[in-house]
Amino acid sequence: MHIPDGYIGPTTYIAMWIIMIPIWIYAGMRLNKELRSRQVPLLALAAAFSFVIMMFNMPIPGGSSGHAVGGAIVGIVLGPWAGVIAISVALILQSLMFGDGGVTAIAANCFSMSVIIPTSAYYIYRIISGRSEVTSSRRILAAAAAGYISLNIAAAFVGFLFGIQPILEHDAAGTPLYMPYGLEVTMTAMLGEHLLFFGFVEAVVTALILAYIQKADPTLLKMGAMKRASTHMRR
Repeated sequence: MHIPDGYIGPTTYIAMWIIMIPIWIYAGMRLNKELRSRQVPLLALAAAFSFVIMMFNMPIPGGSSGHAVGGAIVGIVLGPWAGVIAISVALILQSLMFGDGGVTAIAANCFSMSVIIPTSAYYIYRIISGRSEVTSSRRILAAAAAGYISLNIAAAFVGFLFGIQPILEHDAAGTPLYMPYGLEVTMTAMLGEHLLFFGFVEAVVTALILAYIQKADPTLLKMGAMKRASTHMRR
């Protein structure tokens, strides 16, 4: 799912930088207020976990790659703003150290994987799990659904960015300057691979980790629920 350099034009990647910079600033402010001392090591662990799991990727026709991200479980356990920071750190390091994802496309990659996935997974999990006990099997099913759906939303977004490049970036003769394929190709390529395979990988990873947390330290899930409740009370 990493977008390389040269696949999206400046109109797109500059817009994504303009969008992501205030998101990073706001996420940092939220973490300074909300992140408890016990969760700080978990944030570092989440970034490391996401960094490692995203290294196992497979090329997808159309210029990107598919892989699990780990963003859903980060969003579920630590919240979406922690997911923004943790996964952004992993993506930036991958781009700068290994060339996995373009430098110009860092903001676009961060929006798809560090914003869309943790945020959508967080709310999908909350809706499906409802008021069930943190140790219930319903929570595991909710985590699996959140992982599967959130990854496919992100894949659809990347496919959309690719597919609009021939419209936004072309020469006077209409020849595309960057990604040459339209939405019918890019959306099919991205969603096909993720709906049929990578989404299930993310679902399994998310469900297994949540099941482990339920047994090993369910207070982590209770802390998240308490934090959400106190946030709503302040509102």
